[in-house]
Amino acid sequence: MTSPSAHLTRPGGPPLDERITGALVGAAVGDALGGPVEGYSPEQITERHGGRVHGVVGPWHGDAWRTARPVAPYHKGDGHVTDDTLMTHALVRVYATVRDHLDAYAVAAHLVPDLMTNPRWIPELEAETIPLHRIFLAEKWLVARLHYGHVDPREAGTGNIVNCGAAMYMAPVGLVNAAHPAAAYAEALDVAGAHQSSYGREAAGVFAAAVAAACAPGATADSVVAACLALAKDGTREAIEKVCEVAARHSDFESALRPLREAVAPYDTVGPDYRSPSLGARRPSRLHAIEELPVALGMLVVAGGDFRHAVLGAVNYGRDCDSIATMAGAVSGALGLPVPEEWAKTVAEASRLDLWEPAVTLTGVTREVFARDVDRRRAHERAFAELGGPGCSD
Repeated sequence: MTSPSAHLTRPGGPPLDERITGALVGAAVGDALGGPVEGYSPEQITERHGGRVHGVVGPWHGDAWRTARPVAPYHKGDGHVTDDTLMTHALVRVYATVRDHLDAYAVAAHLVPDLMTNPRWIPELEAETIPLHRIFLAEKWLVARLHYGHVDPREAGTGNIVNCGAAMYMAPVGLVNAAHPAAAYAEALDVAGAHQSSYGREAAGVFAAAVAAACAPGATADSVVAACLALAKDGTREAIEKVCEVAARHSDFESALRPLREAVAPYDTVGPDYRSPSLGARRPSRLHAIEELPVALGMLVVAGGDFRHAVLGAVNYGRDCDSIATMAGAVSGALGLPVPEEWAKTVAEASRLDLWEPAVTLTGVTREVFARDVDRRRAHERAFAELGGPGCSD
């Protein structure tokens, strides 16, 4: 990726390929940094690591990661990505196959078979196996409902726990709809219908919109939040608004950790003890929101869009911080701010993944989809003109 000074000489910021690369590599880096401290509080993270986390760290339980509870048998840490990145890359592969906009049927036709039948290196398992063996139960729902249950893909998400499972891998939808947040929102809602309902599905749409908005020339953290607020509904919108209002009063994540948690708490159903969710946790509601997206956007505001600051804020927030950092990393990267090369290199080598290849693939697909969109739009314009639509000559 180019340096910040190079971006200043280019009107509107970096070009599409750099934004897509920044978003996908940034998401993977955030995921890997947040993985080893997922589920813990900021205070626990500080005690365990002797201060805040400032980069790649080892497993919480050291060499005992294989048997330690509650995360065994996953090797979280040492630069290993988690299911957030595995699912993001899987969605890129679906785009590479379809080479057009996606819907819930594409999830059933392509994503589910990929999870079930194509062995890949799974960093946290230190083994090559099908991704289905790593993904969480909320993602296994896709296989149960679509492959075995033969449910209408548009409705398959109903009944699943409401969490960030669909939102966490929606960055590719935002990138394919770069600079068009409303289109990203609509497409992600369709895609996520196969996986989630209620505010989990809503978060998927808004996160995709955030990534699309970040790709717009001249985009800033504030413009991204504004685009999200223009589209978000119900508790999701209110949570983002309240969290970002608080975030605007801070310029350092250290001072923002507790205030952001307090701001999102009324909308979060999990409750104060992340590992012991409340009775009402993850149930459908128009009043609530997932915690991850509002906090990720809040950290983006605190950091002024700076990648390193936003991601480290997300990581040190704790709780579901791998997904929070995934989202913060994707949006920051899409803004065009460079992902630290030392982090990206470490994560790629440790995870045995080419973090850049999916970006190359998705850039090509995005350009093809845009060309198709132009053709479709012009065909509609011609048809509307023949109907004597407004602005057409008599």
